[in-house]
Amino acid sequence: MIAGIDEAGKGCVIGPLVIAGVACDCEDYLRSIGVRDSKKLSKKRREELAEKIREVAKVEVLKISAEDLNKLMEKKTLNEILRDGYEEIIKRLKPSVAFIDSPDVNPERLAGYLRSSTGIEIVAAHKADEKYPIVSSASIIAKVERDWEIEKLKQKFGDFGSGYASDPKTIAFLKNLKEWPFFVRIKWKTLKKINQSKLGDFFEEPE
Repeated sequence: MIAGIDEAGKGCVIGPLVIAGVACDCEDYLRSIGVRDSKKLSKKRREELAEKIREVAKVEVLKISAEDLNKLMEKKTLNEILRDGYEEIIKRLKPSVAFIDSPDVNPERLAGYLRSSTGIEIVAAHKADEKYPIVSSASIIAKVERDWEIEKLKQKFGDFGSGYASDPKTIAFLKNLKEWPFFVRIKWKTLKKINQSKLGDFFEEPE
């Protein structure tokens, strides 16, 4: 059994980081139903494919809330948090080989770490969600799960857009806040320095 692992929400400023793993021996089937990088699919199509993927594969999902990320990022980089999440997913799935969409600029460094920590053969690559159907499937699951979480937040707190700093609607929403709610992801060290009129300067994607 092989596994694919990917994430959704790495660069956002609102909402959780979601890591998903998909494991099966059915790549031909996944290819036949049209799995591909989730960013290239409509919301409706992602949801349709997610249902089909869950019917034939073992799926594991790890959601790290903005609150937890704020705490973790006091001690770890975002890539280290992802690495640890990937490790957990691999240990849950126990595949013979895990294919990973690498957030590390050096994919082999990530692969080497995970081989050592899990005892599983690892193939890490940039744009793995475009190269391997099993990773595309994980990409779809992660995106669908994150979209659900974002919709829950919007129902309670209003429409803040995509949750990414590149989204003007997201930045406009944040500028109107009087205090930081639990679902905003921010490095706590910079809280006192933030000037509401220049909020966007502080929401760069962590390295």
